Amino acid sequence: MGVCIHRCPDRQRDAGPIDSRLERGNLTGVSDSVVDAIARALQLDEAERAHLHDLARAAGPAARRRRQPAPHGVRANVQRLLDAMTNVPAVVMNGRTDALAANQLGRALFAPIYAGPTNFARFTFLDPHARDFWTDWDRIADDTVELLRAQAGRDPYDKALTDLIGELATRSDDFRNRWAAHDVRLHRTGIKHIRHPVIGELQLTFEVMELAADDGLSLVAYGTEPGTASEDGLRLLASWSATHDQDKARTSSAATSE
Repeated sequence: MGVCIHRCPDRQRDAGPIDSRLERGNLTGVSDSVVDAIARALQLDEAERAHLHDLARAAGPAARRRRQPAPHGVRANVQRLLDAMTNVPAVVMNGRTDALAANQLGRALFAPIYAGPTNFARFTFLDPHARDFWTDWDRIADDTVELLRAQAGRDPYDKALTDLIGELATRSDDFRNRWAAHDVRLHRTGIKHIRHPVIGELQLTFEVMELAADDGLSLVAYGTEPGTASEDGLRLLASWSATHDQDKARTSSAATSE
């Protein structure tokens, strides 16, 4: 995977030989201080600066040995923490946007995603229901590509990530065009607008919290502003989810007894 640092038009400049070296993908042996100097010269923001450091580390000879396989699940303690968050939808995700675990309300909130392969990027770009579910689809699409671009810098040897990017680039023009822009951003907090198939439109705040003991995993918790229709909608979703799960449990129990 080549090295390309996106620079906004108002920051374009003649960066000289060092920039040429970057564009050729040659960061081998570059020290952190040199990377910081490059970031200052290019006026990179926090996400771009972190991405440049990730690329420099990935170019080092020990990069392959240092990386551990990405987790495919969560620890029991993390799942118990999720389950204790009864009034807040919460999901644990990895850098590939796989939803590895969730609480009951999180699964209910993202029911259309849980109906498929539980990968947010695949849902966003390949599922025909995504544009209806994400009412601000263009922004979600931009955010998703920026997250994957940053993850590719952190772990360029992740085959599952490479396969995902290849699949999306092959099957989605929208993804391919965005990927070509080389944008990276940090998305730690913000607002998402969704149209839930049962509850209707919701405006949700979100906070991303990295799990320090689980490299590469983040817990994303969603909430609403007090006194809003979205707060009422989230309460209704919790009630619907509890009833829905009880109905499923009764159906399963009846089938087992037969």
